[in-house]
Amino acid sequence: MQRPTTFADASASFEDAEFVILGVPFDRTTSFRPGARFGPDSIRQHSWNFESYDLETGVDLSEVPVHDLGNTEEFGSSEDMARSLREEVRPIYAAGKVPIVLGGDHACSPPVVEAYPDSAPSVGVLYLDAHMDFRESYLGDRRSHGCSSRRILEKVGARNIVVLGVRSVSREEVDDNRTIGMSYVTAADIARDGIEAAVHQALNMLKTERIYISLDIDAIDPAYAGATGTPEPFGLTPRDVKYIFGQAAPRLAGLDIMEVSPHYDSGNTSLLAARLAREAIVRSVAARKGR
Repeated sequence: MQRPTTFADASASFEDAEFVILGVPFDRTTSFRPGARFGPDSIRQHSWNFESYDLETGVDLSEVPVHDLGNTEEFGSSEDMARSLREEVRPIYAAGKVPIVLGGDHACSPPVVEAYPDSAPSVGVLYLDAHMDFRESYLGDRRSHGCSSRRILEKVGARNIVVLGVRSVSREEVDDNRTIGMSYVTAADIARDGIEAAVHQALNMLKTERIYISLDIDAIDPAYAGATGTPEPFGLTPRDVKYIFGQAAPRLAGLDIMEVSPHYDSGNTSLLAARLAREAIVRSVAARKGR
């Protein structure tokens, strides 16, 4: 039976919520396999699989005030999407809440970071992705999913973004970054040194008070998360990402989970994305309570 398209346990009003879920059904910059526009509702539907109580933290999600705003409208161009999404997200930050944004292709991430208020505590970005996404423009579009870390860098600065899990780049991106200096930790680095060392390195690079996490689901190996637009082998494990979320939780400013294209598997990737969204929420709450 198909569940309602709201995130499980997201029963609080906007006014009472600590966390606000927003879906962005947009995938018009996808360059290989389309379908991420169906990601938000698929993630929501699969969120109903889980018990509300989290065994590891002792946090019960049904007792955490979470609100689901639903989906944005379906946009035309990537510029239209970016402009409108910034306006959607600004009131969430302004009300002191943590946005949990479900995409959608990775072009949807920069507007969420761009909406972060300059008057708020300083924010850095952990950008989890198989790809560097550092092109100035891709297929004639500066707002392409292949340019997203570059657009985010323009908001937060090169010292305040770290890409984790990268294993596919163009020569152009590497050449550009020699002068720009965005930090990254490759999937090979993580396999060699371990996830604990990699996350310690990344978090030490980010001196900001708060951390925004942008997760392209293709950061995770396609053996675990194959339903995505540009799958890339030799990636992170779900447990790696869970560890990242736990370590960043005390400083969490927001989260997005992008590039779930649910039609390419039987629901496993949507299920994982839903669980990771829940992990971010309960671990943020647990960190605040000292658990």
